[in-house]
Amino acid sequence: MRAFGFFAGLLTPLLSGPVSACGLALVLAVDVSGSVDTREYRIQMDGLAAALRDGVVADALVSQQAQVTLIQWTGSSRQRQTIPWRAMTSLADVLNMADEIENDLRRWRNFSTAIGEAVALSIDVFDAVPSCARRVIDVSGDGVSNEGDPPVSMRPALAEKQVVVNALAIETDSTDLTAYFFENLIFGEGAFVITANGFEDYPAQIRRKLQRETTKQLSMLGTE
Repeated sequence: MRAFGFFAGLLTPLLSGPVSACGLALVLAVDVSGSVDTREYRIQMDGLAAALRDGVVADALVSQQAQVTLIQWTGSSRQRQTIPWRAMTSLADVLNMADEIENDLRRWRNFSTAIGEAVALSIDVFDAVPSCARRVIDVSGDGVSNEGDPPVSMRPALAEKQVVVNALAIETDSTDLTAYFFENLIFGEGAFVITANGFEDYPAQIRRKLQRETTKQLSMLGTE
């Protein structure tokens, strides 16, 4: 009996000890609507991959054991999770995800902009990662929603699932897209919009956006 008690004592910490938990589930939602040409699509994917390789971003994702996925979105009924959830448990995982994004083929061309449906799909995919402490949708786009349900109609579902939506507005004309995203798209505690002055500015701003999103999650986890 003494031997059993001894080995049981050794097993208890192993069975009940802390397990690395997912601190952040992050959806990267990329605009592939008709206003985005081939060169601009490549700028987005290369810029997003480079942002993931940024040391601050990569360290933050690994520290939180984050889950990351990518959605391409355009017009109504044309949104797809093109890269499934990937666990960021090591730097190699982050670098592999960056490579996948760089090589992700475009699914559609010449369709409208259904931002509400992109958000709806993003909400749904969180069901696959229920254990993550925080859920964030990172939407980038170069135009207002002109098809399907408006993005503001997604707010009850976002609130129910405690999802934050942040946005990167790629300004390409006289439309104040930043203001539109601020009023109609972003949602949740601390939600924000970052502006890219054209597609050439996208790589710098998506890096800045991911740094802000991921390090913010770290600081919030540290205060719990």
